[in-house]
Amino acid sequence: MDKQRLQINAEVIVEVTDEAAVRRAALEAVELTAFVSKADRAKARAELQTDLLAALQWLVEPLDLLPEIDGVTILEDSSTVMEHDAATATAADVPDFAQLFSVCRCGQPACERCSGWQLTPRTALALWTVAQILADHAYDDVIEHGDEPISDEREWGAFSRYPRVTWREDAMWRRQAARCYDDLTTDLEAGRRPRPTCPADEMALHLILEDAQAAVADGWAGMDQPPTPLPDHPDDFDWETATDVLFQDTDILDLFEAARDGIENPDNEENRAAGMGDYRPSAWFKPFRNMAARDGRRPFRR
Repeated sequence: MDKQRLQINAEVIVEVTDEAAVRRAALEAVELTAFVSKADRAKARAELQTDLLAALQWLVEPLDLLPEIDGVTILEDSSTVMEHDAATATAADVPDFAQLFSVCRCGQPACERCSGWQLTPRTALALWTVAQILADHAYDDVIEHGDEPISDEREWGAFSRYPRVTWREDAMWRRQAARCYDDLTTDLEAGRRPRPTCPADEMALHLILEDAQAAVADGWAGMDQPPTPLPDHPDDFDWETATDVLFQDTDILDLFEAARDGIENPDNEENRAAGMGDYRPSAWFKPFRNMAARDGRRPFRR
């Protein structure tokens, strides 16, 4: 009888309830594995300590998922661990961005829409996808670290990317900052441009734009999720113009410059000269004077 080769595809969705336990188990697996050099072992340790997906990959053994079957010989196996959040949303979960952000294509010089930048369906989808992932990372930070100050940047998913002036804020502050990603997502789901109403919104939107650019380049921005492809447009993924249009200014980025320490304080001379305003962490959730405050009763995701 001819031998027939078959391929088995299986999908397993898991929820990590104790990230620290997963990392400990992965470290034990690394210690039991033979490496060519000490440097390779150290590299593996470092990777799984900062990347939960890498840690889980160390523990996944496809052969353990298959029973012994008479008459079947397993020739090879492989597995991949990936996030199952916004990037793997079903078509039913994805808003109709083609309808929410319909674009004008008339090309007439007098058309106000065509003459300026348009937030296109594909750009909106990329922002929406990334915003949800960043929200998950931020809430994970709150749950895992609580009030702990940030010391080892590698242990954090979101807040180690914030200016150092925020690194000692408590869990309540971080939870409010995490909600900003959902607020900006809600804007998109309502067919509105994401509007940063306060400094915390600004920081969230900067990270969303930064990661959306990487997501599009690497192919995980959700472009394959809608039931039909979203229409192309010349304004797709124009991140530089998006930054110019979506922000009133980029003053918050000055907080990353060590040489400008203290600029967040409205009494700081450089702050006053630039008309920057209050960017101390305690003021991050106060709406800008020209922006309406968001509903204070809106819920937290977690």
